[in-house]
Amino acid sequence: MKHATPELRKSAQSDHRAVIIGAGIGGLGLAALLAKAGYAVTVVEKNGTLGGRARQFSQDGFTFDMGPSWYLMPDVFEHYFELLGEKVENSLNLVKLSPSYRIFADGGVIDLHSDPDRAAALFESIEPGAGAKLHRYLDASRYQYNVVMQNFMHKNFDSPLDFLTWRMVLAGTKLSAFTTMSRYVKRFFKTPLLQKIVQYQLLFLGVSPFKAPSIYNVMGHIDFNMGVFYPIGGVHAVIRALAALALKHGAVIRSGDPVIRIETRAGLASGVTLASGERLAADIVVSNADMHHTETHLLDAGQRSFPPGYWEKRQLAPSALIAYLGVDGRADSLLHHNIVFHSDWEASFAELFDGGEWPSHPSYYVCCPSRTEASMAPAGCETLFMLMPVASRLSYDGATVSRMTERMLEMAETTLGVSSLRSRILTRREFSGADFASDYNSYGGSALGLAHTLRQTALLRPGNVSRKLKNLFYVGAGTNPGVGVPICLISAQLAYKRIMGINYAQPLIG
Repeated sequence: MKHATPELRKSAQSDHRAVIIGAGIGGLGLAALLAKAGYAVTVVEKNGTLGGRARQFSQDGFTFDMGPSWYLMPDVFEHYFELLGEKVENSLNLVKLSPSYRIFADGGVIDLHSDPDRAAALFESIEPGAGAKLHRYLDASRYQYNVVMQNFMHKNFDSPLDFLTWRMVLAGTKLSAFTTMSRYVKRFFKTPLLQKIVQYQLLFLGVSPFKAPSIYNVMGHIDFNMGVFYPIGGVHAVIRALAALALKHGAVIRSGDPVIRIETRAGLASGVTLASGERLAADIVVSNADMHHTETHLLDAGQRSFPPGYWEKRQLAPSALIAYLGVDGRADSLLHHNIVFHSDWEASFAELFDGGEWPSHPSYYVCCPSRTEASMAPAGCETLFMLMPVASRLSYDGATVSRMTERMLEMAETTLGVSSLRSRILTRREFSGADFASDYNSYGGSALGLAHTLRQTALLRPGNVSRKLKNLFYVGAGTNPGVGVPICLISAQLAYKRIMGINYAQPLIG
């Protein structure tokens, strides 16, 4: 539904300067919106390459997306590009994956498709009656998705009254939105494997199904009804497209010079100081950096929205051990996306969120983009991205990283059927919690930031405006609505609304 509103026209403050700290999805997405509205925008990125966690690198002829590898919620991308007068297909070449992904569990292999009827037939073959239940589950998921997108996801929250609209209360009553995902899913499916299939997406949100609110059943609609896509060139193609849009509208993007301080004057953010010593004056400052880092390292104590103890009590999403591998020969047992489920589902999540140790029997994920785009690897080779979720706030050395990587490779050889994997590795790079901390200033080495628990969702998640400095704003995964590439694009629109003084529930219009 569209409304006649003044968004994205030239701002009355068209001579105002905006500095955005960080060139991740949220920072670049906001840069293009503000630049189109007439702001003089400068994006300052700490690292030498753009994208934040969605960076990309090449090594020995292999190309690796460093973080996000799933392209979901295509409607969010389409809407964002429309806001800027663009069509997403002119910037991204999207391939719909079929099957969407492969699951390795209980000694078997299952391929999942973004086709409700086909998925229902699969569910029925595993649990009699589960096919019809899947259709009911997805109908509820579709309804919930539409409610969330129209009445929740695109609105800034300042009080409980902002959140508890009549439609959100009605949806919560109809769909038990205030219970946990684990309890909600068990109402539909009794077989542990089917429960895992409709819950695994919560790892994308960095939360356990035993703690996540059941409102995240919207992931079922996203997965089975909307589909899983791949942008040619990797997920970093999204970063390149966003940067191109920002530049087209006059934004300036700088990299390789970290912000070391947010300057203030008379209760306002007045600019930033870079590591090089240069100062950039601004009328508004937006941080796409880790919020804990922004609060504790870029601001003085009296300018922080949260005391130190606040962060110590937060539930962090897991960290990760990632192995980027260039492999000689093919990996025919793999699809583009591959997921290994550990048999003891609840114990594996407890290790990630409560144990404070390396997982004893982990679930893990393997992406093989060269199965879809051969040019991501040299001829006759494969590019592999292997990820093992690991608890945040762990301390360990390089020897531990190497040992756990070897363990993950061994598991891949036996469980995934990738024969002689270790002997075929041509190039290798490891990335773990210490790298998340050093490269992204990630608190606790988390791969995603704050988990989406019941107590860290919506109004209970840090807001996107400072409580102490009126013109300091936040964008990205650390604030509402949360983590994920499309969600961070929505975060950019929420930050834009906040800056422009707009606050209604529906998406922006072009």
